[in-house]
Amino acid sequence: MKELFSKDKWSFLFYTISHPADGFYEIRHRNRGSVAISILLVILFSLSFSINRIGASFVVNDVDPRFVDALDELTSVLVLFGLICVSNWSITCLMQGEGRMKDIAIAVGYSMLPATVCFAVGTIFSQFVAADEGAFYWMIVAIGIAYTLIMMLIGIMQVHHYTLGKTLVTIFLTFVAMFIIIFIVLLFFDLINQVYSFFYSIYQELIFRA
Repeated sequence: MKELFSKDKWSFLFYTISHPADGFYEIRHRNRGSVAISILLVILFSLSFSINRIGASFVVNDVDPRFVDALDELTSVLVLFGLICVSNWSITCLMQGEGRMKDIAIAVGYSMLPATVCFAVGTIFSQFVAADEGAFYWMIVAIGIAYTLIMMLIGIMQVHHYTLGKTLVTIFLTFVAMFIIIFIVLLFFDLINQVYSFFYSIYQELIFRA
């Protein structure tokens, strides 16, 4: 919990945003990052995204706010965050990656900050744009997303000490691993459901015969 209130940790976060290559290197080799701040940034990203979907002007937003559930979206974002970290760690363990689970979580979480800021700025900016000025809103959002993706790429490359080519292959395999994990989890829950149904049908049969 102290990490959330550490001035050094927060100042290093902004250093990483402006110097991603050096920042992520320091995170891996000198433990300059914070998992607590990383998770907080993921939560803030989810909130910023939900607020954007709810509050952005109708000029650039066709989402019905009544159908936006911020809690569900937060849960989905946190699950996706965990899935990315686990999948990347499982793949890089097989490809001589140097990054620990902690390093991956920090790299992914810190990378969320540009998108979070740009979604928030875009939401405010959308209140003042006319119909023919929507392109400026989308440019703000696109810059945030692009910078987040670039930071994530650099982060994965630095914490695992990979080349660019190997990083791209790793990211592709990470998505493959995510689908495999999702498939196994769904298969497991389906198996549990079938076992439950089997024993419940036996229970009903016994009750019926009694």
